[in-house]
Amino acid sequence: MYKVLIRGFVLLVFAVSFVTNVRAQYSVLGIEEMFRLAEENSRSARICDLLVREAEEALKTAEKSRYPSVEASLSAGYLGNGWMSDRDFSSGKNIPMPHFSNNFSLKVTQVLYAGGAIDRAIELKGHEAEMSRLEYDMNMQNLRFMLLGHYLDLYKAYNAGLVYGKNIENAELMLDDIRASYKAGTALKSDITRYEVRLNTLRLGLLNTENTVKVLSSDISTLLCLDTAMLIMPDTTLASRTVIPETENYWQELKYNSPALKAAETGVNIGKTSEKMEKSALLPQLAIVAGDNLDGPIVIEVPAINSNFNYWYAGVGIKYNFDVLFKNNRRVCQARLALQRAEEQMMETEEKLYDDIHSAYIRLKEAFEKIKVTEKSLELAEENYREVSVRYLNGLSLITDLLDADNLRLDSELDLVNARIDMLYQYYLLEKITGNL
Repeated sequence: MYKVLIRGFVLLVFAVSFVTNVRAQYSVLGIEEMFRLAEENSRSARICDLLVREAEEALKTAEKSRYPSVEASLSAGYLGNGWMSDRDFSSGKNIPMPHFSNNFSLKVTQVLYAGGAIDRAIELKGHEAEMSRLEYDMNMQNLRFMLLGHYLDLYKAYNAGLVYGKNIENAELMLDDIRASYKAGTALKSDITRYEVRLNTLRLGLLNTENTVKVLSSDISTLLCLDTAMLIMPDTTLASRTVIPETENYWQELKYNSPALKAAETGVNIGKTSEKMEKSALLPQLAIVAGDNLDGPIVIEVPAINSNFNYWYAGVGIKYNFDVLFKNNRRVCQARLALQRAEEQMMETEEKLYDDIHSAYIRLKEAFEKIKVTEKSLELAEENYREVSVRYLNGLSLITDLLDADNLRLDSELDLVNARIDMLYQYYLLEKITGNL
């Protein structure tokens, strides 16, 4: 019990010293808080948000096309004198004109029928707005997963630092025992030298780990637009989180929530709407037209009448472009091919999601098994180290046996840390693939 307390105290002291060595100022950052900061501060998130807002405004603009079109014009100017002659340009003479001219025109047009072109245009903008929102979701999923990769590497490096620190503490205690044995004549000078080399190797590994923590912290701070001088420390409760692997069918059903698959479906909807829009151009347009004109002077009479002339009109107009009969068939064909391509891309996306989920699920199950194996391996490595160290101090084994046992224990501890992080990575990869990260 006394040894357990001493060991716990040593680990606590090292943890404090490790954090102190790798930073001047630090901040503990959890995964949820990191994701929140990414959504608020990331430049790529802000760009995608602006694209979404731009697409939504384009949709609102398209919806306004259902409203009547109102045109008005007002002009005033100087009107010069006229000139009149015979048809052979003989007997020409000047005609005095009123010099002030004015014009006011008002025209209102309400489309009653356009072959569905207006509705299809609004529908198309709606699909494009939905596509922008899905692209925002996909960008955030990719950004979160990128940050999560850095975060898990940071957590791995931090835990590796603790492992190195614990081994350094143990190596220093063992080196003291070897020196005592050397003074008692039961150990060689070369044993001290070789274990000092071992201790320096551990310290170099710790230095590399500390620098890795600094680099990864800076990478995360840059992505979150935070002060890179502030060292980010991972949430140490991460490894204790309960992760349920579920079944593969569970994850395969979740793929229908994936923004990538929804974007592919929206692409198909865009293709269908575009084809309908091109076909609508083959139909006539029907509209109600009303207007009012006020002109002065009246120049259709000779001499001109210096008066204002006002008239209004209202009626129904029909418009048809006959050139679409031989021009638009190619555009319809092009839209139909684009729709077929979008349908193929959607099926390809679904197949890829299935393969990605299948592969990630197999790796997740493998990661759970690896944790069990590495936990057992660590248990055996620690037992082996205890036995070899006792035999060495009693003169029953060589220094090489002790170094091998020490290396085996260190490798087993690092393997266990990596196995736990790999399990979390595969779990979050499934979350990302299914669009739930």
